[in-house]
Amino acid sequence: MRTSLALSLFATTALAIWPLPVSYTNGSETLWIDQNVKISYNGGNSSSNNTWTSKIVNNAIERTYDTLLNKNFVPWMFQERNSDFEPKLTSTSTYITSIVLQQNASDPSNIMKPDVGDVDESYTLSMATTGEVTITAMSSIGLSYGLTTFTQLFFKHGNAACAYTTVAPVEISDKPMFGWRGMNIDTARTFKPMSELYAIIDAMAYNKMNRFHWHITDSQSWPLVIPAMPELAEKGAYASFQQYSPEEVQALQEYGALVGVEVVMEIDQPGHTSAIGYAYPELISAFNLQPWYWYAAETPAGTFKLNSTEVPEFLERLFDDLLPRLKPLTAYFHLGGDEVNANASTQDETVRSNKTSVLRPLLQKFMDRNQDQLASADFIPLVWEEMLLDWKLTLPMNTIVQTWISEQSVLEVVKQGYRALVGASSTWYLDCGHGDWVDHLQGADARDAYPYLDWCGPVHNWRQMYAYDPLEGIPDHLAYLVIGGETHIWSEQTDAYNLQPMLWPRTCAASEVLWSGAKDEQGKNRSQILASPRLNEMRERLVARGIRAEPVQMPYCTQNGTQCVQ
Repeated sequence: MRTSLALSLFATTALAIWPLPVSYTNGSETLWIDQNVKISYNGGNSSSNNTWTSKIVNNAIERTYDTLLNKNFVPWMFQERNSDFEPKLTSTSTYITSIVLQQNASDPSNIMKPDVGDVDESYTLSMATTGEVTITAMSSIGLSYGLTTFTQLFFKHGNAACAYTTVAPVEISDKPMFGWRGMNIDTARTFKPMSELYAIIDAMAYNKMNRFHWHITDSQSWPLVIPAMPELAEKGAYASFQQYSPEEVQALQEYGALVGVEVVMEIDQPGHTSAIGYAYPELISAFNLQPWYWYAAETPAGTFKLNSTEVPEFLERLFDDLLPRLKPLTAYFHLGGDEVNANASTQDETVRSNKTSVLRPLLQKFMDRNQDQLASADFIPLVWEEMLLDWKLTLPMNTIVQTWISEQSVLEVVKQGYRALVGASSTWYLDCGHGDWVDHLQGADARDAYPYLDWCGPVHNWRQMYAYDPLEGIPDHLAYLVIGGETHIWSEQTDAYNLQPMLWPRTCAASEVLWSGAKDEQGKNRSQILASPRLNEMRERLVARGIRAEPVQMPYCTQNGTQCVQ
């Protein structure tokens, strides 16, 4: 970032945009904005036709008004204690008079469901001291991001029905480093109401994230309604009111597309499928067998029978129903593939073996069938890293491989020519550090397990997440294959009541790494001292949007500059 202000005692909006722009200069003049400001698009009012470009631009304009005037905050916590910090509104105060949106290219035809690299997400923003604002971009999504940045320049005034900025003039040029900036939400272990999913997508968009990975089914429950197979949700969901209908799925996809967040669904398989056994017990081996930890990573045990003729028939019917409904608003589908437990196949009458030499060709045949059906439906597949690195399957070269076991997995994936997503459990797992969720029998096991820590603790705080570089150890000639990453929230101990604080603002740290890169212009990890005031402010902006984000620091730190540095 190039900025005209050095670090000062008190935080300032000169340093507060999140994620950090590529280039940013500013001044110190005050401007005001109210509901009378006009926002024009390509030389006139916002487009009124029914194209996706028009919908995205109109939605961005509406959200801009709403954010500035209804979802803003008074920044007392960033000012000297009991100071009279707010500018005075007078008859001679200068208002923002116009916001001109200029899109310099047509959106691609797949703007509502782009592949990585299909959409130019860059933008420029210019705000003059006379009150004229111009935002230029090559796409409607770029304009949307520019407007998001614009709202972060303004604060709510405590005594006036308008907002103000104190940093005019402003010049910003910006674009993301990585094309896939995502979050993985598990809604199977615990159900998440649609209102929570909408709130997550809203917060993601405000952080310029663009992929919502929906891990919608797992061993514990199947909440997804499949009209051709209604018994799946009827028997597999925890309760009848904890289901996602086709209409709800489509509505969430549409909401995401309007704000640049593509909803990507995952049906994990062949493991993590025991919930299917409530409706189709003949398809699942080792269904709920005990002790469960012999047959699965967690309870209940159960996996697809790998040599059954009925499993492919089931999947064909499932995908024939689901994929056409998803297709209009996503280019991707996640096939899962993690934590396949070989012991479960010893209980499978079609296999009766846990040998790799027996299971690998069966897994290859299983994955080939799934990949073929995805290809015929024109979907880009994703899989977890084990399918490539542990089981050494042959995958189509357009497959995106999601790494999670270690940071070193990324290099192993890209060395084989596949696109990779980062998000190791050691850095970007958000549910770690909250203790064991299983109960222990009295005796030696309980004593040995004390103090009952979980497998991936401690909690990964925002500073740890912020320090992770997705390109660490990746040769320059392979860096293009690291297309981005995701944070992850698994839900053994996370439901609608504690979900948002578990996500925010820690995910903001990952969003800046994915947008701005982990390193500064000197090649060092970005400064926590510079990031902390901006993250504190982003947290307040999320709270103003109704997001239950955890605090970053106490007000003493935000009011006293570098007092909380050691």
